[in-house]
Amino acid sequence: MERNSAACAMQWSIELEKGLRSKKPGRSAEAILQFGQRLQQWSREPEPSSAAHHLFDLIPGEDRLFANAILLRLADTFRLGDDHIRRCVVKVFLSEYRCREKRKGCKGLLSKERVENQSELLTRVKFVFDNGDGNSRALALVIFGCWADFAKDSAHVRYLVLSSFVSSHALEAKAALFAAGCFCEVSDDFPCIVLELLVNLMTSSETSLPIKLAGARVFSKMGYSYSIANRAYKTGLKLLLDSLEEDYQIALLVSLSKLASTSTMLTSDQVEFLFSFLSQENTIRVRTTTLRCLCFIFSKGLCHFSVGPNLVQALFSTLDEPALPSNIQCEALWILRKMLLYMLPSLPSNILDLSKLLSIAENASPSLFMSKSLLATRVLVDMSIKFKEHGDLGSGLFCSSPTLSQLISLIINRITLLMKPLFDLGQADVVALKEVNNLLYLLLLMVGEHPELIALVLDQISTFIRNISNMHDIITTTQADILRHEKGMAMRLKVACKLHRFLLTFLENLSEAGTINMVVYDKVKLLVKQICEGNLFDCYTQTIYSLLLHSRVIWHHKLDESEDSCIFNRNSGMLLDNCSVGQELVSFKFAKKVLAENMNWSAYRVGSFSVCQGAWFVATFIFQQLITQVHSESCSCWLKSLFQFACSEAKLTLSLLTKRSSSLVDWLETMEFPLTLLRNDLGEMDLDGADNLNEPNYGKVLLGAYNSICSSKETLETAFTVGQSFCFQKWFLFLRAKVLRAVVDVLDTLETIPFVSESSSINEEVGKSFMVQCLQRIVQISLRLKRIAEEFDLVGASFIDIDNKSAKIISGLALSCSLVAFITGFTIFVPNLPTASIARCPESSENILRAYLVQNLAGRLWQTDRETSEKLCQLIDLREQPDNRFCLLSGNQVFNISSEAREVIVLCSHAVSRIACLKIEAAREQSEENITGIIKDGLKLTFEILMKWMEIPFRTPKYFFRLRPSIGSELFAENVSEATNGLHISPGQHLSLSLCLQLKNLPLQSTKLYCMLRCGVSSIERKEEQCRSGFQAWETDEMVEMNKELFRYVTESESTSDNIMNINKRRCGIDDDREFVNSFVCCKLNERGIGFSGCSLDVSGFPTGSYRIKWHSCCVDNQSNYWSLLPLNAGPVFTIQ
Repeated sequence: MERNSAACAMQWSIELEKGLRSKKPGRSAEAILQFGQRLQQWSREPEPSSAAHHLFDLIPGEDRLFANAILLRLADTFRLGDDHIRRCVVKVFLSEYRCREKRKGCKGLLSKERVENQSELLTRVKFVFDNGDGNSRALALVIFGCWADFAKDSAHVRYLVLSSFVSSHALEAKAALFAAGCFCEVSDDFPCIVLELLVNLMTSSETSLPIKLAGARVFSKMGYSYSIANRAYKTGLKLLLDSLEEDYQIALLVSLSKLASTSTMLTSDQVEFLFSFLSQENTIRVRTTTLRCLCFIFSKGLCHFSVGPNLVQALFSTLDEPALPSNIQCEALWILRKMLLYMLPSLPSNILDLSKLLSIAENASPSLFMSKSLLATRVLVDMSIKFKEHGDLGSGLFCSSPTLSQLISLIINRITLLMKPLFDLGQADVVALKEVNNLLYLLLLMVGEHPELIALVLDQISTFIRNISNMHDIITTTQADILRHEKGMAMRLKVACKLHRFLLTFLENLSEAGTINMVVYDKVKLLVKQICEGNLFDCYTQTIYSLLLHSRVIWHHKLDESEDSCIFNRNSGMLLDNCSVGQELVSFKFAKKVLAENMNWSAYRVGSFSVCQGAWFVATFIFQQLITQVHSESCSCWLKSLFQFACSEAKLTLSLLTKRSSSLVDWLETMEFPLTLLRNDLGEMDLDGADNLNEPNYGKVLLGAYNSICSSKETLETAFTVGQSFCFQKWFLFLRAKVLRAVVDVLDTLETIPFVSESSSINEEVGKSFMVQCLQRIVQISLRLKRIAEEFDLVGASFIDIDNKSAKIISGLALSCSLVAFITGFTIFVPNLPTASIARCPESSENILRAYLVQNLAGRLWQTDRETSEKLCQLIDLREQPDNRFCLLSGNQVFNISSEAREVIVLCSHAVSRIACLKIEAAREQSEENITGIIKDGLKLTFEILMKWMEIPFRTPKYFFRLRPSIGSELFAENVSEATNGLHISPGQHLSLSLCLQLKNLPLQSTKLYCMLRCGVSSIERKEEQCRSGFQAWETDEMVEMNKELFRYVTESESTSDNIMNINKRRCGIDDDREFVNSFVCCKLNERGIGFSGCSLDVSGFPTGSYRIKWHSCCVDNQSNYWSLLPLNAGPVFTIQ
């Protein structure tokens, strides 16, 4: 548990005192400056709560006592020290003021409420002002400004500040103006006095220019209220118009822009005023400052004002002036882009000089830094998108194909022009590579709005690669410097990798939009062939490009074009398998070359990419080879875990492909794939005498895969027992294993019912009671799968830094589990079945269970397949809606399913339609024979859906290979009434705790942290369990339910005050079944992510023993998204004795 500033106050006071008393030269100044950073930290933290006092064993008021002592000691040092020491003290307070100025609304440690001995502090500084020279008085005035929150109330200090305006000492006058500005920020009456004095001071002919400039800066501080700001703005505007001094004009332009940005009512006036200074009559410096002021206003997001066409024309006129520096023209382009995004719908088309923008984009200086060209291109791209959004707005102006084609060609030509010098010279340039990323991003934006440009973009990319090859041919024949040649090759490979990432994102976006067709496939295939068949790129680049064609993203369109149904046609499955296996064998050939050339790191990257693409044979081979190549035990265990994971999925893939392709084994052996890997580790698959794989037993196949997944997870847990390493990986494997185990149990149960696969009567083959028992088991498994789907949801909400693609894959896996849960629970949707008491679950009746399964699946389909979602809702009665607490979702957790989950969506539609038909048939036909037939059809449907579900490729998120420390929180607790170590209470008492919650590995994105604590009678802890290590939060049964309860508490806390009484009631209460108690807390976080609070648990009814408190926490980020936080340590244990 990290100590806050209050807990460190005594130590800091002692260290400061020692430093100031030191006789070592320079040690005093060093001690003062060292405290400067601590003062900033202290000011940023809120005052400690009673819980913080208890946790750090502090006496209430102790921190204020030491803060007061430190401030007095610094004031004494300022009074008695020499000029250097005084400057060090001023630097400390000035840095704290500037830090506080950036955090609006934070008064910090030097606020009037937190400083005890205000008069003593001011007296010590006034002593220096009264007895020092001009420099000393200036330093004293600066300190008064830094202490403005309490110094402004002293009439004597006010007089000193105002009277120093007319000091003959320039530094003193400027310091007085600084102090006056600080006072104006926190006072409602002082600005009026200062404003009158400023007008006299600025208009006086005796006032020097430096003093006028300092006075101009005071105007930016007069935003305490709108009335003061409005009066100051008008006054400053008049002073600006009456002055002819350029430096003075520039200072007032900047100051008035800052003042206007504090009020939306002043912003519009200031923007119009600034545009009047863009005319060529003004000097370059004034126009440059004007543009920078406009950039400042637009960067604040203050664009909600009406701007006329004249202002747009004024910006266009600055773009081709040779007198203006290039960086200033870039700022004009940036402003123009911001304005056009807001104004385009109402802007006359005749003022848009597109030809000028296109000329700028084409003819900007071909230097390595081409931001002007990039900005002009970005403006054109944004305008094309805006025109597309507003339909006819851009007809005849921009939406014609030649203009868009010209823009795409321009982007590719710029990339070529940017890269050619780097290829020739063999030099890496970060700015140039960043520029390439930006240009590729613009291509993605354009294609997203204009799908008709897809083929053109791919053609241009192919042309770019061809140009690179031509450059290489020239270099290889004329270049004498081998070293430079090798560096140029390295740069080409780096650019090729960037293009690969672009193509991957490009194809994923097209797939989600449903715009991939045969033309796109052929062009991508040609591009990959261009990379793989040439000698320009290394085998690593060739491998990752070849894997592009393995992705289901690129070849699933063949199903759409060749078959009406991509899920239920055996021939279409053959087509998919041939595409997948054939391309993976090509990738396997390149991967072997990577390993043969000892490119181990590149091989690892190929393996991880293969896992994400579902190329399990390549991944299995690579990770198996790499295990022996590493010397680190931790790396070896990670690679072994990956090998076991890939091997598991490779066996599943092999079992499915073998059923359709008898030549698969021959292909693999031709490529020297070590099939013994699958045979040894996954020996459940039957082989005939010729080593050909027979029709697999899917129950055994899945069981073998389950065992390998468990081994992969155990390998990680054994190797990384300390801390919370590989949290996502362990959790993901844990859920994958649970899914496979559940499906194995379903298949095992179905195998015990003969008429699932045979045409036999229920009365002849199976007794009625046995059939009911089997259905009960399947429904119980359905409950497990529904819960697993919710655990996948929790995974997606528990890792704040997860990428968007990985989050979509997690949502797709949750949808997949929800589908299997729905189909295995089919009996509760069909009436009149002899299955009474099927749902033997303490939490719900059969009706409520029906509603749970429907809501769990319908909510996921609502955004992607609303028709199926509505059909689902028709399967239940409105009266069957469960309690709201069972269907809450995180605020950020809109079910966003990736395009590659479309097979699951189609399968959902098929399953829902079939269940609806069975329900109608059962309601119409109630004879025993017909009911038997309905049960038989339902069980066969379940088996059919499970078989098709297995054929859907399993996706692994890219986040699986992110190995940084996990983001989460830690909980520390102390008994409020206990002074000794440990948590001990007597029977019949409440447990009152002081809590410290601490974010780990996460930059602060929220100022609040919410936490739920739960303890039940069943949570009794044995002594051997109290010393356990390797806490895994996801293995606790209550984690999903606790997250739901916590989310409900957060949403009610953030809502209107109508629910305040309900929240307080639930903050510490006993649930209806009285088996466990809950407590909810909310704490404010300091800048280091630490918060303190207190809570009480009513454990008065618990028997004697030791109990572990389970806990779960969350936060709400700046975008109001709810994020669950992974508990990184086990809850505290308390003892009742």
